[in-house]
Amino acid sequence: MAELVERTRAVSAPTVNWGAVFAGAVAAAALASVLHAFAGAVGLAVSSTAPTWRDASIGLWFLSGVYLVLVALASYGLGGYLTGMLCERYAASMPDESELRDNVHGLLSWAVATLITVTLALMVAAMATRVAAPSGSPMNSVASENTIAYDVDRLLRGDRRQGEDQAATRAEVGRILLTSSGHSGVSADDRTYLSRLVAARTGLAQPEAERRVDSAIASAKQNLARARKSSTILAFMAGAAALLGSVAAWFAAGAGGQHRDDKTASGRWNVLGRRSLGPRRAASP
Repeated sequence: MAELVERTRAVSAPTVNWGAVFAGAVAAAALASVLHAFAGAVGLAVSSTAPTWRDASIGLWFLSGVYLVLVALASYGLGGYLTGMLCERYAASMPDESELRDNVHGLLSWAVATLITVTLALMVAAMATRVAAPSGSPMNSVASENTIAYDVDRLLRGDRRQGEDQAATRAEVGRILLTSSGHSGVSADDRTYLSRLVAARTGLAQPEAERRVDSAIASAKQNLARARKSSTILAFMAGAAALLGSVAAWFAAGAGGQHRDDKTASGRWNVLGRRSLGPRRAASP
């Protein structure tokens, strides 16, 4: 009778144990955040608001991508394992169903952890964008300022002091330089306009201003191409890492469930602090 009650309790467990799913997801997201912060501290990042990020080599891009994969395997593996450990046991007489249920819980933990990590990444990116934006600049100039701010600085550099606010001018120059990455490049009218603007702002002669504009356009085009290439590589590696993380969470949850069942069968206390529901030894006559 007692064994029947225990089996009934195991089978009537919730279809999805969201407590275990969220616990594993939070652990995975926390570990991923710590590892990403460590990577940024040691220089495993190929994009930055500083102009020196453009000196990153292809080897650093590849190393950063490999690090993303390793972080995904470690963090999602931990989250899946904890999810499997914390899940309620399905049924002692249904090992296949119990293992599949643990695997599915690990996959759900992976999905929730991915959403948490993406949300945190977007929040950090938004904060970094606001910090990197020049003081007093309008928000619509943030995209150009973050990518080619140094090129804009070099283009408008001069000894002549300007009393008016240059935020609008920098934003306009940045938007024009962004067109250098297109198929048509910077139009002739925009080149002429930039030359006159630089001559008026810096006090340079017109030929010297034209040479500075040509140099800034070439530099902006090269830097935008490198930024696009690095973003493509990192996006591909991030997608591959997420897919590998789902596999790691799937199998780690199964391993965690197996560990839970072994502990339960041995009559020990499980990680939830409750007595196990495993089969009991038959009482001796």
